Amino acid sequence: MFEPLRSCMTLAKLETSRDILYKAASLTAEETTEMRKHVQKGIDLLQPVGGSLRRVLPIILAHHDKYDGSGYRPSKGDEIPVEARVLAVADAYDTLTSDRPYRRAVTSFEAKELIVSGSGTNFDPAVVKAFVNAFDHGHMEIPESLAI
Repeated sequence: MFEPLRSCMTLAKLETSRDILYKAASLTAEETTEMRKHVQKGIDLLQPVGGSLRRVLPIILAHHDKYDGSGYRPSKGDEIPVEARVLAVADAYDTLTSDRPYRRAVTSFEAKELIVSGSGTNFDPAVVKAFVNAFDHGHMEIPESLAI
């Protein structure tokens, strides 16, 4: 389910300036506003699609909402679709463990700790608990050289 969402959001980001996407420094307020438009662009791309794919629209719309309500939109907690809450943790983990123009990737273990530190604010505590459980029981792909 998450791969179609990621593909759609990637397509939406293609309409965002490369200067913003690959900027090595912090974004300005105007650039942040422009970057945040990728959510609506993704919705606009999927709006004409019918059938079961339409059920992902609320998930896409909420994928940058934060558990405490401080995200892109004012929704918080259980108002955010559970799929979007799961996607938020998965997206954060992927982002943290990938090199970006503005910073180097962190290790899987550092990413886990950053996600845990965001439990209750950025992320749903129940989703973080499930993530940590999967991580600790080896149900995630962690490079062999980093595994304990």
